[in-house]
Amino acid sequence: MTLSGLTGSPSQYCFQPNTRSRGSSFLRKASSFTNIKISKEHLRTKWNMKRSSVLICAMDASFGGSANESTDIFPRIGVRDPYKRLGINKEASEDEIQSARNFLIQRYCGHKPSVDAIESAHDKIIMQKFYDRKNPKIDIKKKVRAVTQSRIVQAVTSRFETPSNNGIIKTSIAFVVLGLLTVLFPTEEGPTLQVAVSVIATIYFIHDRLKSKLRAFLYGGGAFAFSWLLGTFLMVSVIPPMLKGPRSLEVSTSLVSYVLLWVASTYLK
Repeated sequence: MTLSGLTGSPSQYCFQPNTRSRGSSFLRKASSFTNIKISKEHLRTKWNMKRSSVLICAMDASFGGSANESTDIFPRIGVRDPYKRLGINKEASEDEIQSARNFLIQRYCGHKPSVDAIESAHDKIIMQKFYDRKNPKIDIKKKVRAVTQSRIVQAVTSRFETPSNNGIIKTSIAFVVLGLLTVLFPTEEGPTLQVAVSVIATIYFIHDRLKSKLRAFLYGGGAFAFSWLLGTFLMVSVIPPMLKGPRSLEVSTSLVSYVLLWVASTYLK
């Protein structure tokens, strides 16, 4: 009989008929073969037990260790603001919110109140984001900024400048007096005289600031035409009559025109 390594096969046994101890030799070889098989099963069992122990240790490490170890508590568990609780700002994207939530859940997974606090903050933020998308708020400051930064508004505002305080006071007094005369002394023909004086005053004040007759006449005539048309439109279509009397429309239109002429006289450059 031959035996190679740790494997044996009964088919490889060779018996010689003339040997006296044939029966005893067969028993010895069969016993050796059985012992080899038992040793292999024993080694396999020990390996399986060792591998199971390693897996259990790895699982304990992943889930915070054994029950005897101390559990970390989320330090911001009592913070009301969900953004501050997760440690992010209000401009954070949804990916950043999800990343913060996953990191904190993994860090404090062994303490259920901490996990509940983290999940609650995450859910509040997500629901608020969803509500804001469905009901977008009108950002007035952003709208005003967009209008003031547009090319048209920039082109218009570039034509104006702030004068000295003396210039503002001088033009203000002049147009306030014209307004009082128009209201206190209306005539049957309307405030024709006061309107003519306002045009002359506008041309004078523009020439006094810019030192240019051409600009003074162009700016003064254009400002009067624009202010009178705008005042008439506002009094007829938008603003109800402010004064009573047969010439209330002309008087109200004149007052609106005085305001626009004052702006042109004081700030136009």
